[in-house]
Amino acid sequence: MAVLTLPHCFPLQSVNGRRNSHRKRCNNGGLRWSTVASQQQELCSEVERIRIDKSALKIEEACSDAELWATSLLRVRSFYDFKSSFGIEDHKKYLAEREFEALKERVSGTKEGEKVSCINATLPLSQTTSFPEELCSSCKFLENGEDRVVVGSLDVNQCMSLPNEITGMKPMGIGGDFARAYLSNVCVAKECQRNGIASFLIEKSKLVAKDWGISDLYVHVAVDNDAAKNLYTKCGFVYESEEPAWQARFLDRPRRLLLWMGLTNNYDR
Repeated sequence: MAVLTLPHCFPLQSVNGRRNSHRKRCNNGGLRWSTVASQQQELCSEVERIRIDKSALKIEEACSDAELWATSLLRVRSFYDFKSSFGIEDHKKYLAEREFEALKERVSGTKEGEKVSCINATLPLSQTTSFPEELCSSCKFLENGEDRVVVGSLDVNQCMSLPNEITGMKPMGIGGDFARAYLSNVCVAKECQRNGIASFLIEKSKLVAKDWGISDLYVHVAVDNDAAKNLYTKCGFVYESEEPAWQARFLDRPRRLLLWMGLTNNYDR
C-alpha cells in the first residue's frame, strides 16, 4: 500500500471562504463531480476557516462502509448549496444514500474496465473541538476503536473516460486506456480549506495511481474556476484540451478544461 507522510502543522491565517460546484448524475444512479474546486480564494463572512494540526491528519484509501457513508455525507455537504427549508434533512439523507450506494459500487471493482479508489483526509474527533457540530456528527466514523472525521475526499478512476467529460489522449497505443486515470469528486470541508488538504489528497492519488501502473493522470476543471486551476497547476497538472462550447451549453454547465500530468516517462508520446 502506498504511504504518504505528512509534515507537522505550521501557522496559517484564519480566513473565510466559499466554493461553488456543478454536478451531474451518473448512469449508476449516483453523483459524480469532476470539476469542483478543492480550495477557494473568495472571502465569505459565513464560514470561518480553521487551522488544523497536520500531524494528526491521515490520508488513506477508504475501506469500511462506515467511512464511505461519512464520505458521502461530506460530498453532499460540499457539493450542494442548501437553503433552509422544510424537509431539507430528509433530502440530504436521500442524496447521501444515493451517493453511498454508487460509491460502494464504484470502489467494489465490479464494473468491467473501471477501477476506483476513494481517498480521504481524516482527523481524530479529539482534534475537531473547534469544528461545527454538524460536520463532526455527520462525517464521523469509527476506525480501530477511534472516532475520526472525514474532512476531505477525492476519487481516482482508472478508466477510458468519465461520463460526459473530455477523454484524455495519453497514453497512445495498444493498452493505453488501462494506463489512464482521472481524479473526480475533489472536495474539502469548507471550514478546513487553506490547510493544504487538497494537495495532500492529490499527492496520495499519484501514489495510488502509480501502484496501479497508471502513467497519465487527468483532472477536469471549469474554465472560470481560478482557485481550482491554481491548485492543480501547483500540483503539476498542465493544460491538454478543452470542452467544445456546444457541449457545455448542451449539458448546461460551465465549459471544462482537461488538465494532464505524466507519472512516468517509459513510453513514447
